[in-house]
Amino acid sequence: MHILQVSPYYRPAYAFGGVVRSVEGMATALVTRGHQVTVLTTDALDQTRRYGGAQDEILDGVRVSRRPNILPWLRGRWNLSTPRGLRRTAESIMPSVDVVHAHEFRTLENLLVAPVARRLGKPIVLSPHGTLNLTTGRGRFKSAWDRLLSPSVALQIDHVIALTETELAEAKSLWSSFGARRRPTGFSVIPNGVALSEFSPLPAAARFRERYRMGDSPTVLFMGRLQARKGADVLIKAFLAADVADARLLIVGPDEGMLPQLRTLAGDDPRIIFTGYLAGEARLEALAAGAVFALPATGEGQSIAVLEALAAGMPVVISPGCNMDEVAAAGAGFVVEVSVEALAGKLRQLLTDGGLGRQMGARARKLAEASYSWGKIAVRLEEVYAGLLEQ
Repeated sequence: MHILQVSPYYRPAYAFGGVVRSVEGMATALVTRGHQVTVLTTDALDQTRRYGGAQDEILDGVRVSRRPNILPWLRGRWNLSTPRGLRRTAESIMPSVDVVHAHEFRTLENLLVAPVARRLGKPIVLSPHGTLNLTTGRGRFKSAWDRLLSPSVALQIDHVIALTETELAEAKSLWSSFGARRRPTGFSVIPNGVALSEFSPLPAAARFRERYRMGDSPTVLFMGRLQARKGADVLIKAFLAADVADARLLIVGPDEGMLPQLRTLAGDDPRIIFTGYLAGEARLEALAAGAVFALPATGEGQSIAVLEALAAGMPVVISPGCNMDEVAAAGAGFVVEVSVEALAGKLRQLLTDGGLGRQMGARARKLAEASYSWGKIAVRLEEVYAGLLEQ
């Protein structure tokens, strides 16, 4: 099959979070399984910068076609693309495409590409990536978009792939408000994946620990964008309340407005370390340095960072908002309410009981291998694509 992946951003625009890693993971896995994959995207690198490489290139077998944003400041203010020539590029690519897989829902890319695909009879799959819920940010903007623009796109979508059962229910409810299609939209649940080989073995952590003056202290790792719904503020309070004298809290991620508040909460405590955004080897070293991964988030779709922690063999302490109850069922960590007291208790337990941490870490890796390898996810994506082509 020739699969066209349509996304507002792509590798190396990892500052935009898990969507970029998810699209990269599935595209690479599908190429490995013998498919042709083209990614149609923009030149966004982060909220303010553009990608400086070639507009058209091949990365790990994936053909990537980037189109320049006319107004890049809109990306930083509204997280909105303004790609020049994207529809024209879609017109040129589409005749050879078998299936279109769009990522995120309320995007200009979807408004431009979906009509081209529909006119040429190409089935369209959508992965919302946890963006449907109005409580995950930009609620008024999303509501206005849904009133004015969403129905025209939604009624062209043949199949919606949710990450979790929670997102599946959200998608079905939202789609029911858009009206009926001649052929009903299909729905399924396929989780995010992770490239297991990237996390086994991890690089040595000694150099990283020396750089950030961590010594051999047991470390809680937070990895994510510094925004309110990720819960880093609650985590800092919980870490201080856990009161494990020799422990460290490592806050890794790009600032999206919360850093001054988080630094105020941390005060002058040298045990709380802010690294900013880490990429490549440094990101893997941070995972190697961690003893516990914590993400007390609300409104997550399904966190790639949590999956990477599982693949790295790290016990996790997460919230119900992460939509991964299977972590507790597998004994790979704890799912606790977002409160200082609940988080502090589980952090203290794992930081002071190395044996428990190692047991849960081993189960975490097994859970990642059983449920979240990109190889297995790609097979399930193939089944969705093939089913649409048979209709």
